[in-house]
Amino acid sequence: MVNFKENEKLNTLNHSCAHLLAQAVMHIYPDAKLWVGPVVEEGFYYDIDLGNKTLTDEDIKKIESEMKKCAKSDKRIVRKEISKEEALDLFKNNPYKIDLINEMDDDEVISIYSQGDFTDLCRGPHVETTKLLKNFKLIKFSGAYYKGDSNNKMLQRIYGVCFPTKEELETHLNELEEAKERDHRKIAKDLEIYMLSDLVGKGLPLWLPNGYTIFRTLQNYITDKEIKHGYKHVHTPDLGNVELYKTSGHWDHYQEDMFPSMKLDDEEYVLRPMNCPHHMVIYSHKLHSYKDLPLRIAEVANDFRYEAAGAVKGIERPRAFTQNDSHIFCTKDQIESEFKGVLDLIIEVFNDFNIDITKQNFRLSLRDKNDTVKYYKDDDMWDTAESALRNVLDKLGVKYFEAEGEAAFYGPKLDILIKPAVGNEVAVPTIQLDFLLPKRFDLTYINKNGEKETPIVIHRAVLGSIERFLAFLLEETKGVLPFWVSANQINIIPVNNEFHLEYASKVLNELKDLGYRVVLDDRDEKLSYKMRESQTKKIPITLILGDKEKEAEEISYRLYGQKETTTLKMSDFIKYITDLENNKR
Repeated sequence: MVNFKENEKLNTLNHSCAHLLAQAVMHIYPDAKLWVGPVVEEGFYYDIDLGNKTLTDEDIKKIESEMKKCAKSDKRIVRKEISKEEALDLFKNNPYKIDLINEMDDDEVISIYSQGDFTDLCRGPHVETTKLLKNFKLIKFSGAYYKGDSNNKMLQRIYGVCFPTKEELETHLNELEEAKERDHRKIAKDLEIYMLSDLVGKGLPLWLPNGYTIFRTLQNYITDKEIKHGYKHVHTPDLGNVELYKTSGHWDHYQEDMFPSMKLDDEEYVLRPMNCPHHMVIYSHKLHSYKDLPLRIAEVANDFRYEAAGAVKGIERPRAFTQNDSHIFCTKDQIESEFKGVLDLIIEVFNDFNIDITKQNFRLSLRDKNDTVKYYKDDDMWDTAESALRNVLDKLGVKYFEAEGEAAFYGPKLDILIKPAVGNEVAVPTIQLDFLLPKRFDLTYINKNGEKETPIVIHRAVLGSIERFLAFLLEETKGVLPFWVSANQINIIPVNNEFHLEYASKVLNELKDLGYRVVLDDRDEKLSYKMRESQTKKIPITLILGDKEKEAEEISYRLYGQKETTTLKMSDFIKYITDLENNKR
């Protein structure tokens, strides 16, 4: 999805279109008071005081119609610089503009832009004529407090987009519609996965039975997978002493993103935003030899971050989340093999979700060797680590680019940028080398020479947070989750409860005993209604059991999204779903 704010050409075009919107509004509502109309990532908006008027869909249609007339008039857009006194006089009837002008320095250049009968306060730049603004669409509207303060008046905010051509506009609108259909918040509501409640708190998801079944499936899957790859799982508290985060450095550098501390007796505690400090303490509880390394500590842990209310978005960006996290303690010589091991695990996991991670973009963030202030001072360590990471990526044969100067100050990092079905690339799996944190906690191991040495720490996230990964998965699949992940894997529908319910119940119990997640629809509804609802709930397999199936002890099933029905012996059906489950198909 295009970023209007970062694209210079679209930025200018959309800022100009915000003025076109304002001009049309003033034609329809002459008493309206304009505030500001900036360009944002998703297009532009304008905040307007319409008195006691609340906009409707019909009002938006009228505004769009008037905007088309203004664009067609092909008026030149002219810039003019004026003094502060002139600006105050020009906008004397608009308290919002007066407030903006009064905030400017006396010697600041003030510019206005005029197009026909409309003039607005603006820094610009703008396109040359209104005719260039004809390919636009108003996409939504809402209320917005003046200056974002709930104590101030509620203004009307109208959002829109503008493109150079009609084709580009239509493409974008289609993408928006597709994004709406794929929005995990909509899908999750339809499938009853989670809910939010202001009474509980913003950004604190409540998992419903369907959602928690999926959550637990993902949690068990990644735990078992990591154990097979030599990870040792631990469980640590959801909060920690403030001194822990002072030792790690998070208190100085990350405090704004943490929840406020709580005083208990003579100590201060805080909800943890990440798990590394706890894992450092676990490593330190006994003496280690080089023979113990690598030590791979993993945890599926609850974390809490004080996200701004405006940044919270469903389970993609909540304030409470569960992170699939690990810290690998290794020697300098083990960096390359451990890095490769993490990449192998990531590839294996994403293959299980039918995502070929090797086809994605890899970003290798390195230090800037000329910056001697920003980065941890150990040239040999940096050179060894960066070389090891390059070697693994080169051998794997993936497409990667180096981002010099983008490394954290304590070590290089690899982000795997996944291109989702809709929107821009997102970094889901990440691998971060850390030279500093083990030093902060005074972590050591006894090397081959019998001397104490500081281990390297590799932070890595495969799924990231389970919440964010599930949001990604819902949007990628439109809620049609793989059989092995689905909350309800099989739906059993007896054709007639009077004659077929007993056999349906027998099949239900047999499948449940085998560990499958099965539901029985025994409501007195028409078969066609139940079949449609099974599709609406996106259940992977629906069984239809009638006279023929009962007499032959068979089952007939239909896969989600298909019209064909297949009939099998019960034993053959069990082989089929066992293959689906075991091979993650």
